Amino acid sequence: MYTLAFDTTAENCSVALLNETYVAAKFVQEMEFGQAEVLIPQIEKMLQQKGLEFANINLLAVCIGPGSFTGVRSSIAAARAFALANPNMAITGVSAFEAYAHSLDMSELSSYNAVIIETKRDDFYFQLFNGRLEKITDAGACTYAQIMEQLKGKNVTLIGNGVERFLDKPSGLMLHAIRMDKNVPISDLAACAIAKYRAGKINYPKPLYLRAPDVCVKS
Repeated sequence: MYTLAFDTTAENCSVALLNETYVAAKFVQEMEFGQAEVLIPQIEKMLQQKGLEFANINLLAVCIGPGSFTGVRSSIAAARAFALANPNMAITGVSAFEAYAHSLDMSELSSYNAVIIETKRDDFYFQLFNGRLEKITDAGACTYAQIMEQLKGKNVTLIGNGVERFLDKPSGLMLHAIRMDKNVPISDLAACAIAKYRAGKINYPKPLYLRAPDVCVKS
């Protein structure tokens, strides 16, 4: 089974191609803008290099956010277009929270695993998972104080690209492990999608927005 996964929700464009659970190819390029322009050509190049056609893809996984409004929309629009082109392909959305949590190995897992994602504002995107990677809390945009209230007194693992800024302040938390991955781990996003597929829990991708877009009306 071939799985194609991609993400343009943050300041990077990431693509992974898995043959069963083996990572056959991976592409990650950091960029602030233009992810959508890079995504399609890179997918075409990756498939050509492996001697595959899009019809060979059995499962498509896309990151549904949280992230930039434009980046989330670009990823999901591409995934939905691919699904129309290959109706026999399964398609599912995976949140950045799920991908980060899924990337933790057994030695890093704790009873409480907090995914903290950068918002570039005063708050953070946050979600808490247990040791079986089940969601303990809903995803949300939380202040430092709100996150601390949920983590204090617990032995926790922190992961995500917001962890570094979160730890700028002395937390006093009991920390089991810390991971400051800069980008959503695209291979683990694909692996998470495969796990959903095998469990019969795939879901048609819908954007995960945790706040309204930043827009203004020009006077």
